[in-house]
Amino acid sequence: MERANAYVDKALRAFSDTRLQLAATAVAASAVTVGAMWGVRKAQRSRRVRKLKRSTLSDGHGVYGEGSLAMDTGGAAEAVDKHTPISLTPNEESLVREQLARHYAFLGEDGMAKVRGSFVVVVGAGGVGSWAALMLLRSGVQRIRVVDFDQVTLSSLNRHAAATRANVGIPKVEALRLSFREIAPHARVDARVALFSAETARDLLAGEPDFVLDCIDNMDTKVGLLSYCHEHGIRVISAMGAGMKADPSRVQIADIGDTFEDPLSRAVRRRLKMRGVQSGIPVVYSSEKPGRVQLVSLAESQKDEPGDFSVLPDFRVRIVPVLGTMPAMFGIAMGTHVLTELAGFPTEPLAVKGRGALYARLQRDLGNRERERTAAHGGPQLQMSTDDCGYMLEEIWRGKSAVSGATDKLALTRWRAALPMAPSNCVCMTKAEADQHDLLEGPLEGHYAPETIAFIEHRLAEEKNLATMR
Repeated sequence: MERANAYVDKALRAFSDTRLQLAATAVAASAVTVGAMWGVRKAQRSRRVRKLKRSTLSDGHGVYGEGSLAMDTGGAAEAVDKHTPISLTPNEESLVREQLARHYAFLGEDGMAKVRGSFVVVVGAGGVGSWAALMLLRSGVQRIRVVDFDQVTLSSLNRHAAATRANVGIPKVEALRLSFREIAPHARVDARVALFSAETARDLLAGEPDFVLDCIDNMDTKVGLLSYCHEHGIRVISAMGAGMKADPSRVQIADIGDTFEDPLSRAVRRRLKMRGVQSGIPVVYSSEKPGRVQLVSLAESQKDEPGDFSVLPDFRVRIVPVLGTMPAMFGIAMGTHVLTELAGFPTEPLAVKGRGALYARLQRDLGNRERERTAAHGGPQLQMSTDDCGYMLEEIWRGKSAVSGATDKLALTRWRAALPMAPSNCVCMTKAEADQHDLLEGPLEGHYAPETIAFIEHRLAEEKNLATMR
């Protein structure tokens, strides 16, 4: 009997072990199956997200379609180009001229005729682009195309020129069009809900634009736009990074080749150089040193698949801290530059790089040159101060060599050796040009082209006039 009971106990233990093994195997198999299903569903979800993002803009006109909108916003968008007619009754024309009276006084009839006859394309209608477009419209530009794929959000209200709570959720370009209609109802605004790309470039920049404003904040898209404009001879100005900046005094305009301290400018410059573009593109940027604030960290729920939370594939996810005033300043600076260029009233932005130290070096170098000149013949010591040297460089010579237009390694020297050193006889050249100039003998007319001499004499005459107001 005991032997039988022992056999039964052994059989029961064996059965129990087998059942545990089967259960463990089943659990492991279930885990593998669940993991595989979760992985497949995760991959499918990611593919669906990417496909959805791409499909919404695949036709270049956005989810609303070309020339139409999916909501009642007070009229459909219209195609606009350089030759779109502007029809005004005499009464309407008198209203517009009164509205633009201060600009007519500043730019004159010819300048304002050029402005009002122009066609401008603004790519990117966010904090920078919205202000640039708004101020161009207020300044008399009557044909504007604004391009952007994004919608107004509550966070847009701190920096977008037309964003209100009432238009949260509608396209940014449509918010601008509705606002523009209230300011200049005669203007023609082409609001494109679209993403700029190599495929859409020809369509979005068609119509013979007089100027393109790059207000894009995505690196690849920005470089693509600038390259396209450079290749096709379209005048363009680009906005660099306004995010994480706070010092208004550091905002400036310069050629892309002359920027400094701005990481986005440096990255854009390097990528353009790889495409054969080294200069010739003006940009608005800030020389404020970065690093005082950082990108906002991702939420825990976003860290596993950050790409699913971007607006579009390959766009950034993390939030850039922005003071709403800074994008507006960038946009208004861009608009001002474009306005003066259109009107034939161009400015000459300074390439500001450590100017205080530069002025001191110029004054020191000029003093050395004068001592060498007077060592053999005697004569008074240099009477020009550091401020005088800065004034000559910036106000008279606009930070450039009078001979070559170069902006690096500059020096001041006497223009005509027989006349005493003074602001009215002080010319800016590169150091190498100045060294060669100081060795010249005989009349300058035998060494420089007539147009170069005429240019320098004109600027020195300008200094004599300005000297009475200093």
